[in-house]
Amino acid sequence: MGKETSERIQTSILNGVEKKVLVWLAKRQPKWMTSDGLTYLGVIGSIIFALGGYLANLNSNFLWLASFGLVIHWYGDSLDGTLARVRNAQRPVYGFFIDHIMDVVTTAFIFLGVGLSPMLRMDIAFFAFSGYLALSVYTYICIILKNEFRLTYGKFGPTEFRLLLIVLCILYMYSPWTDIKYSISGVEYGVFDIIGIIISLVLYSIYIVQFIKDRKMFSIQDPSKQ
Repeated sequence: MGKETSERIQTSILNGVEKKVLVWLAKRQPKWMTSDGLTYLGVIGSIIFALGGYLANLNSNFLWLASFGLVIHWYGDSLDGTLARVRNAQRPVYGFFIDHIMDVVTTAFIFLGVGLSPMLRMDIAFFAFSGYLALSVYTYICIILKNEFRLTYGKFGPTEFRLLLIVLCILYMYSPWTDIKYSISGVEYGVFDIIGIIISLVLYSIYIVQFIKDRKMFSIQDPSKQ
């Protein structure tokens, strides 16, 4: 769900297929299901992910529970806006407010779940979280200044990010990388810690590149008066 008056930028790999699936699902939702209900279902999915991540310290197979939580999160978070549009029941102001306030909550639970899991150290998980939030804030600023609601950057969006997390969960459960450790400046990092650092750097790189691009555009649009 987004600000309906803004141009929606969706260029992700799965966008075409996902749109068709979401419309198909929206048309088959029971009458009692609402956009708000789906938004809150997404929150529940993120909590399940965090719980699965924590329990994976006891048994790595609980990462299947975490992955299931991500599927529930996708279902609720991706379908809420589509349901409103299919039923012609959009609430641009209220919907934008609820959806993105809850996005902060669900994103926090997801990265907390990653940090609580045995996959990544908590500091690295929150480094990635800060990069994700930086891009989110950038998106909201562009909604105001450019009337552009960018749901994806390049070919990567929230759905692809969830799939990446599920793939990492599966790799952690079944790959031989789990026990590989590297000591850097006296600090021990696992393979998945390094992957987390790379993901974080990619998020910040996208942020910086987009900033440089838009800064040039805004400087032309709003030139110096000196």
